[in-house]
Amino acid sequence: MENSAPTSAPSAVWHIVWQLTEGRDLLANPGLAGRIRSRLLGAHRQPGRELLHYLLTPSEMHLLSRLPADQAPGDVARAVGNIVARWVRQVDGVSGLVFAGPYRAFAIASDEAARGEFRMLAWRPVALGLCNAPTHHASSSLRTTLGLRRIEGFNLSNALRLFGDGIPQARTALRASIARRPSAVEMRQWELVRGLAPVRVDDGTFSSVRRPLKGAAAALVATSPSHSIDGALLLLERWLRSKLGLHDGDDLDAPHSLAGARFRALLAMLAVRLGLCSAAAMARRFHRAKATLSERMAACRQEPESQAILGLPLKRIVQEAIDLRHRSPPDAR
Repeated sequence: MENSAPTSAPSAVWHIVWQLTEGRDLLANPGLAGRIRSRLLGAHRQPGRELLHYLLTPSEMHLLSRLPADQAPGDVARAVGNIVARWVRQVDGVSGLVFAGPYRAFAIASDEAARGEFRMLAWRPVALGLCNAPTHHASSSLRTTLGLRRIEGFNLSNALRLFGDGIPQARTALRASIARRPSAVEMRQWELVRGLAPVRVDDGTFSSVRRPLKGAAAALVATSPSHSIDGALLLLERWLRSKLGLHDGDDLDAPHSLAGARFRALLAMLAVRLGLCSAAAMARRFHRAKATLSERMAACRQEPESQAILGLPLKRIVQEAIDLRHRSPPDAR
């Protein structure tokens, strides 16, 4: 996947990530990890490119890169992906796919956001069960940035500039930034936004494509008891019932129930707006024809009462739904 770099700024920070197919392992061979590290460094030697951080795990490869406005993350990815895939096949002695899909690239909006991304990447090996502390993982640039080891060709000042002026002061700020371990919900939400975790659907299976979720949708999925799309919809459904003054005992499935038809339409519109699923998927969930649901959704767009709900900011809706879940947990499906 390629994204165009912002043109309004002289440079932009990108998080570029690859995931490996099941059975492949970037760290199975120590020599391979060293060759990959050299390739990552080499891909950033072009003028204007800065490698802020890299992370290798058995199943993932991450780059935090600052690129000039006239360059896209694909320019770096093309210098890395194909040759790393070839090296992995050579080491494994097995042909076939190495990466589970194309690289993904996420624009990091500010230096503050970049510091937050740095923290999540620092704790990623711990979340994967590879080590007990961020500095214990050898296959990343964190130890070098903190002065615990030296990597030839890695310019640690690129990363430290995010945290302050002067190496000692910046290292102190970096240590403080990564000192607090992300909660399980926070890590899960980050994984979902970055497309690193499979999203469970209502039949209990895992999607074959790990699609990134929008931040608000990821928050609902991560907070739901089942960490699934269905769990997120249950949270959203409970919030909508509360907003409409409905009770759990109300029969919204009764034939010709106007309240039920409106409820289903509003829930579908919110689910689509959040990026949880499509209107067709919601129609299947309700056991209704998509045309019938779409007709009622169109009617809701003309109703002032419905518009008052649909006009609420998504962040507010999600936060209220999460707060309501903590006060009165729904069925943990």
